[in-house]
Amino acid sequence: MLGQLPTSLDVCGAVYRIRTDYRNILQIFSAYNDSSLSDSEKVYVCLKRLFTDFNKIPSQQYAQAYAAATAFIDCGTREDTPAPKTINWDKDEQLIFPAVNKAAGMEVRALPYLHWWTFLGYYQSVDHDGLFGFVLTIRQKKARGKKLEKYEQEFYRSNINLCRIEEKPAPQKAEGTLQSMFDSLPEEGET
Repeated sequence: MLGQLPTSLDVCGAVYRIRTDYRNILQIFSAYNDSSLSDSEKVYVCLKRLFTDFNKIPSQQYAQAYAAATAFIDCGTREDTPAPKTINWDKDEQLIFPAVNKAAGMEVRALPYLHWWTFLGYYQSVDHDGLFGFVLTIRQKKARGKKLEKYEQEFYRSNINLCRIEEKPAPQKAEGTLQSMFDSLPEEGET
């Protein structure tokens, strides 16, 4: 319904409650960035952290649950072609929160609860004239192969560690790969 913040997701006709606080989603992003985890472990972390009753989802519906989870995380706006990575939530934490706080007009980390979509709305309202917005603009230009202005080049050279994003190989997209990942996920209670 228009104007409502979702607190549950439909998976194959069954409705499951989800943990919607932004901190939970940021923990999922941390798992996605963890190179020590396999892709199937990252999917498991996402499902386990997001669904409050993950153990009630039949294992043969994990793929549909993951599709619903990623649609929620993306606010239903996932692009068909993935955009170049321009943010690392772990690395950029000290840049992101001051910018989000300014957009929100408050310290969001002090709130006991903030829905992910509300947090993302604040994030999308970040002023591009601030430090984080400036760094993000440089990253976006570099990722798209666009030429930086002279002042951007100087900033980039002086702050290369701040401006660079660690590139990780793209996940495999071979037919059946995603389903085989779900098939290898442990059922609740298995080790």
